[in-house]
Amino acid sequence: MIKHIVFFRLADVAEGKTAAQNAAIIKSGLESLRGKIACLRSIEVGVNVPLAGATDHHIALTCTFDTWDDLAQYANHPEHLKVAAYIGKCKTARSAVDYEY
Repeated sequence: MIKHIVFFRLADVAEGKTAAQNAAIIKSGLESLRGKIACLRSIEVGVNVPLAGATDHHIALTCTFDTWDDLAQYANHPEHLKVAAYIGKCKTARSAVDYEY
């Protein structure tokens, strides 16, 4: 199994919305991928607490896949790319870790 973990820090304002508003939109968009991408075994999206520090990330994404090829398929899937395009307009930082377990 493959675990894909990503953290996003968001701009204070992007696309005319606050970071909190964008975090909610991104969470909804990512969670909507469940059932649309067959190789996506599980997805969990967490939004950090409002009192988090200024250097903390706003969103944590955790996904699981059966194989590395499945992760690559997810990364290039049109539905994922739609959500990723919106994230790209809002994020100021991204960190990721992918590992086999």
